[in-house]
Amino acid sequence: MATTANEASGAREAMRRRPIAAGDGWSVDEFVCTAGPDDRPYEERHDGFVIAAVLSGSFTYRGEAGEAPLYPGALLLGNHGRCYACGHAHSRGDRCVSLTFAPEAFAEIAASAAGSSRFCFPAPAAPARRELTPLIVDLEDLARKDLARERSPLGIEEKALTLAERALAYVSGHREAPARATARELSRVAEAARLIEARGDDDALDLSALAGVAGLSKHHFLRVFRRVVGMTPHQYLLAARLRRAAARLSGSSESVTAIAFDSGFSDLSTFNAGFRAVFGLAPSEFRRRGGA
Repeated sequence: MATTANEASGAREAMRRRPIAAGDGWSVDEFVCTAGPDDRPYEERHDGFVIAAVLSGSFTYRGEAGEAPLYPGALLLGNHGRCYACGHAHSRGDRCVSLTFAPEAFAEIAASAAGSSRFCFPAPAAPARRELTPLIVDLEDLARKDLARERSPLGIEEKALTLAERALAYVSGHREAPARATARELSRVAEAARLIEARGDDDALDLSALAGVAGLSKHHFLRVFRRVVGMTPHQYLLAARLRRAAARLSGSSESVTAIAFDSGFSDLSTFNAGFRAVFGLAPSEFRRRGGA
């Protein structure tokens, strides 16, 4: 079925993209479509592997693996370089938040999360299921947050990679066997942890820098660090910042705000919430009690 230039232009105008975050080989975007029953299907080709959570509305999605109805709570799944079409024969509009990965980045995630670096999505969608709900909620959280305010590229990229891992494990049904870290990996994780401690207030510290110090690819480094340390690099960074802030609260008369910002936190509310979650007290109360 041919589509005229005007029809294609009209379909694209009905689709609005809001970039949320992006890095080397990945991006997070929100898509809002206003097309309805009178509009021709939106036809396009995926530039990368796509995992998109449907947050509102409903539509049909047709790819090389068939056609599927999509509605809130479902996942749209797209393979790199493959053509697809979205139609709204029965309703108007939808909203999705989408993770997109370059083929090389997707292959690395799939090697562990799906059991093969050559994994491709076997179906155009994953229907809404109770087991999928936490992942959908976490993807929706990305659309609600102003990730630029977090100032931490490390935390943002971790979220994208971790959510992709979870989606691939769910779709593929693969369960990775726990692996013990090698002596070399333990040494490299320790080196990365030292870098985090030394540059805890550095907003530019990202996954690429840490993985480079460890001599590992980004996704492999994230997996190994999480397995060895028991938390992600970003969680470890936040813990290091909170420890540093607690020491300054106990040993100086500086304002809580100054300590929060100097420790690497982007705003006081984030610092207060994180501090209370770890120490069980607000920073000012922690100081009054003389520390932990």
